[in-house]
Amino acid sequence: MSGLLHLLPDLVWLVPALPLLALLAVGARVLLGHTQGDAAEPLTARLCAFAAFCSLALLLAIDVGALLHGAPGHHVLGTWFASGNWRGNVSFLLDPLALSVATLAALIGWLTMRFSANYLHREAGFHRFFIVLSLFLAGIQLVFLAGNGLLAFVGWEMCGVSSFLLIGYAWQRPVATGNALFVFVANRGGDAGFLLGLGFAAAWLGSFEWPALTDNPDLPMLTARLLAFGFVVAAFAKSAQLPFTPWITRALEGPTPSSAIFYGAVMVHAGVFLMLRLSPLLAQVPDLMAALVVVGAATALYAWLCGLVQSDVKSALIYATVFQVALMFVAIGLGWTTLATIHLWLHAAWRAWQFLLAPSWLTLTQAAPKPAPAWLRRSQWLYTAAVERFWLHRLGITLLAKPTESFAHDMHDLEENFIDRMLGEPGRGEPLRPERPLIVGDGLPGKALAIVAERLQRLEDHLALRGRGGIGEKMLLRAGGYLRIVEHLLEQPRYLMMAVMATFVVIL
Repeated sequence: MSGLLHLLPDLVWLVPALPLLALLAVGARVLLGHTQGDAAEPLTARLCAFAAFCSLALLLAIDVGALLHGAPGHHVLGTWFASGNWRGNVSFLLDPLALSVATLAALIGWLTMRFSANYLHREAGFHRFFIVLSLFLAGIQLVFLAGNGLLAFVGWEMCGVSSFLLIGYAWQRPVATGNALFVFVANRGGDAGFLLGLGFAAAWLGSFEWPALTDNPDLPMLTARLLAFGFVVAAFAKSAQLPFTPWITRALEGPTPSSAIFYGAVMVHAGVFLMLRLSPLLAQVPDLMAALVVVGAATALYAWLCGLVQSDVKSALIYATVFQVALMFVAIGLGWTTLATIHLWLHAAWRAWQFLLAPSWLTLTQAAPKPAPAWLRRSQWLYTAAVERFWLHRLGITLLAKPTESFAHDMHDLEENFIDRMLGEPGRGEPLRPERPLIVGDGLPGKALAIVAERLQRLEDHLALRGRGGIGEKMLLRAGGYLRIVEHLLEQPRYLMMAVMATFVVIL
């Protein structure tokens, strides 16, 4: 038994791989047309829930081994790619922080799978929901368990893509697709910060591994500051801290189970986890620690005021979530990482239960939402600001959504009015001449080739396609006559002797 527990850390790659296998199995069923009707739903739900449960069971077994023999620590399972001094490893960091958070995420993921089977019964996108949720579970486990920033970034992007797809779950509704686009654009700033941190780590440390960033106390101040800055921006964006907060309320457009696991319990804490993972590096940069305190406190105040005027359950819960996550950033900035970790565990479990219960909340309470406090209603400007969410949403639309939409329209116009006309489009070509309908072309390259083809066809017509007596035949007959004359001359004895003598002269 003890030997088996020692072998389990080498199988940790199965934790993110199992949901991916379930995703592939359900995707194959969809492609083969085996997901029609109500009878196809239970198998999809069972496959995904079973994969989530197996991931949870494997993590629990690794946890038992960690309790008995100590945490496995940093495990390098292989090399992903290598170029010169750069090496991307498939590695996992199995310390108490990663194992505890990953186990909690696996438990919440499994429970959400079980809940979704009944909640989404007969939904048009039932199978699509389970495919995307499995993708998210694989991605978030990579974020929590990865031993290097590169593998964590892969999981980070998997979570972002699955979030985008589930916000736009009801893709027929323009509001859903618009909110999905807004969230996608808002989170790209955080992704850029993550890539910036990885780039600095590769250039200055020659490694993407987390221990190379956190177990290096002698880094120059400027190096440590720039390394940490990119990851701090990524954490602020993913955990919806100011100025990135507006995206999270738009993300509630997706189904309630995805809201619970994404924005109530698990993904919203990914930024907090990243700061806890890099806390030794942050400790070397006091000004960034102060920034965590300031931004966290400002976000907590903003979420508290906005939460007081909300009239629906999910909006009130999401502002409560942002408030609690902001307090975790404050704790990390003050150096209270143990407190922040415990806060993360308790809050994730509690908030998951609240979000999953949200559809039944009005039935359970049988009461209208409480009005805003009297002191807030008396201050007209503050109440208006809270209702308008301090106009950050409009600012985000003005600074992010509108420029992105305008850029997309400009690219569409450029493609339609210039690129398509220059290069042409398949199937859009027109005959250059009505009498030659087979020679068509579109765009400059297509028209140029059509002109060349037309010239070659004319040449062929003049030389070969005029039948007996054409130019080509006359030229060939004339050349044949000349060759016969030459042959007749060479057959004469005197010319044959001259050819033999010329050959001997050349040889000698």
